[in-house]
Amino acid sequence: MATLGVIADDLTGATDIAITLTTAGFRTTVVLGDEGTVGTIPVPDGTDAVVVALKSRTVPVDEAVKVSLDALAALRRAGCERFYVKYCSTFDSTPRGNIGPVCEAVLDALDEPMTVIAPAFPANGRTVYRGHLFVGDEPLDESPMRHHPLTPMTDSSLLRLLAPQVSGGGDEVALVPWPVVDRGVDAVRTALERARAAGARFVIVDALNEADLDTLARASEHLGVLTGGSALAAGLRGPRTSGPRAISLPDGPRVVISGSASRATQGQVRHALAHGDGHRLLPSELRADFDGEVSRIVDRALEGGSAPFVVYATAAPEHVVDTADAPLMEEALALVAKRLVEAGVRSLLVAGGETSGAVVRSLGVGPLALGPEVDPGVAWMLAERGDDALHLMLKSGNFGAEDLFVRAWKAGR
Repeated sequence: MATLGVIADDLTGATDIAITLTTAGFRTTVVLGDEGTVGTIPVPDGTDAVVVALKSRTVPVDEAVKVSLDALAALRRAGCERFYVKYCSTFDSTPRGNIGPVCEAVLDALDEPMTVIAPAFPANGRTVYRGHLFVGDEPLDESPMRHHPLTPMTDSSLLRLLAPQVSGGGDEVALVPWPVVDRGVDAVRTALERARAAGARFVIVDALNEADLDTLARASEHLGVLTGGSALAAGLRGPRTSGPRAISLPDGPRVVISGSASRATQGQVRHALAHGDGHRLLPSELRADFDGEVSRIVDRALEGGSAPFVVYATAAPEHVVDTADAPLMEEALALVAKRLVEAGVRSLLVAGGETSGAVVRSLGVGPLALGPEVDPGVAWMLAERGDDALHLMLKSGNFGAEDLFVRAWKAGR
């Protein structure tokens, strides 16, 4: 039986924290929330942690809460005793949620008095200081996240962002600043308990590096619910010393499916195109001949050799797709992936949380097992598909070095 259950608000976030947990000594399985309903979770023997991948980051608040509580109930039935709500390290949310309402609902369902709020991911440049979230050297509201089409982040203060999302407002939100964190585990544990005694249910904790997150993980061992990005999970102590399983990529075309419009992914697309080939999806061409356009892309991708072939929506800021066209693009990318697999392709790299979710659901895969990390938060995974298996890399839009789309294919060979 698994002991740790994780509720992740998108698929790439789920794989991200699964990588971290596997490295920390947990034998980890990722399962998909089935169109908003999670029933009985298939847990392989020997599993220590189960991560449920939802698609709840940008859905209406009530729906996000419902599917998260469904996932929580399924994790409890699977034997999980401690829980983790995983959200993005850039705290992607709207003024109403969904981070605050989901965390509050999970606390209420478990009758837990308090949790921590810890989005920091120092290895990818996300740090928290005096309650303000930074992306690299930029405050969140001065980073590219300010212009996110669905969740524009116009404030860097986690206290101000979270207060309107929880029922008690600012009275339920507290901060443990970095000078306290720097004093160590006992100081942080004492600060958490003082915040709880003062009525706080959500305690934001500063973190500038991995050592700070390790301090927080040890100081919060008594809490039944943790929340944050994936990096906090690195400080948890798993029961095993073995690492991720080895991955050996099959021969065949090296196809990248990229729906992300993030600055990092745009750079990765441009780099891969300079070293290989690709095709940019255009909404106008899909509307004119959807099936024909998909077939042409698949035929071109199957002709690829040792260089990456990138099927992409955007490679530059001026290419960003109108939100009204996003479902059409997502459908096309998922169908391209499905037809490639039907044609014999057994490894795909997918960029973007929404795109990854659409692709994996179109392929009908079962639980995902982790391979070695290639970049922070990015790894190849082995996906069950009937009697067959697929190798998938599901990458969050903002993750990975510029050369990832070229280098990834060398990691499993």
